[in-house]
Amino acid sequence: MTQTVTTKHLTAASIAPGASEAIEQITHDLPDYIKAALLEKSAEMECSLEAVVEMAIASFLDEEAFSFEDCLLAKRLSKTEEAKV
Repeated sequence: MTQTVTTKHLTAASIAPGASEAIEQITHDLPDYIKAALLEKSAEMECSLEAVVEMAIASFLDEEAFSFEDCLLAKRLSKTEEAKV
């Protein structure tokens, strides 16, 4: 599967109003060592915290995915393959 890696992921403008607040709420409830790891990964990759959270969730849902778009692509391809059978 082709993976989509971009620097534009979860941003308030691209998702919905309040997305930044949602990420803050999610990270607020995480243990400190997880928050630190997410922030460290964000700095290492030179991308937003939102992008790192998106990548973490996407890879949980589909181990080959880097973004929500990749997860959706895998699901669409799976349906296409099922339709051919």
